[in-house]
Amino acid sequence: MYEIELMINGLLVGSLYSIVALGFVLIYKASDVINFAQGQFVMFAGYVIAFWLLSMNMHLALAAVLALVIMVAVGLFIEWAVLRHLIGRPVVAIIMATIGLAFFLEGFAQMLFGIETRSVPLPISDEPIFVGDILINKIELIACGVAGVGFAAVGWFFIKSRSGIALRAIADDQQVSLAMGINVRRYFGIAWAIAGVVALIGGVFWGNATGVDTQLALIGLKVFPVVILGGLDSIIGAIVAGLIIGLLESLAAGYLDPLVGGGTKDLTPYVVMILVLMFKPYGLFGKPIIERV
Repeated sequence: MYEIELMINGLLVGSLYSIVALGFVLIYKASDVINFAQGQFVMFAGYVIAFWLLSMNMHLALAAVLALVIMVAVGLFIEWAVLRHLIGRPVVAIIMATIGLAFFLEGFAQMLFGIETRSVPLPISDEPIFVGDILINKIELIACGVAGVGFAAVGWFFIKSRSGIALRAIADDQQVSLAMGINVRRYFGIAWAIAGVVALIGGVFWGNATGVDTQLALIGLKVFPVVILGGLDSIIGAIVAGLIIGLLESLAAGYLDPLVGGGTKDLTPYVVMILVLMFKPYGLFGKPIIERV
């Protein structure tokens, strides 16, 4: 039973990783650029929802709606103020811009909300669910369900909607998309707005699990092995890789940490990432890019 409990809880935590990884995938699918500010997006969203819940004593539903509006506005503003001016520029320029954006969001969040750790209280009992002798965390189970709905919605958006198809075309070639009359700036804004929504989902559940402070921004780096394993442009990859990494972490914590005194849980994802980069650099579901010289 212990093994099954480790596996189930690892998969549930993996679904939380997948939520954050989806933000990376969204921006990469739209702009062919890795957003190194995704962890800071999650942190900022956590601060926003915590502010409405604790400082303003709002009901969760109203706080969630206001936080949603703010995160969409933040995504649109970032695209308008920063990314729009980098269309057609070398990829490295956009990557550096997202790194600068990460540091800006950390400082801006501290300026607005202070440096103390805040909680994100949810109207869900902390009492675990028992299935026989197996203990399951109720919050993680609900987060897994929310993640599933979110992934289904985003998958439909990219496959079936005109905006999603346009974003995929832009990711393939921005210059050709511009020549074909696609409003690249508009669709970049849509991608960043959706990334803000995904960050809010991550901020709510990770903020509830760990609290909200600048350390929450490190979730971006913690989830990076998930993105590499699944493939930077694959929504399905983000789901599968999140579950795999969560499972491996849980098993490492249960079996290896007691033997070596700890540390293998945090080490395992990065060992997997290095191996993937060595033998399958586009990830399990990533699209290989072949360039002719």
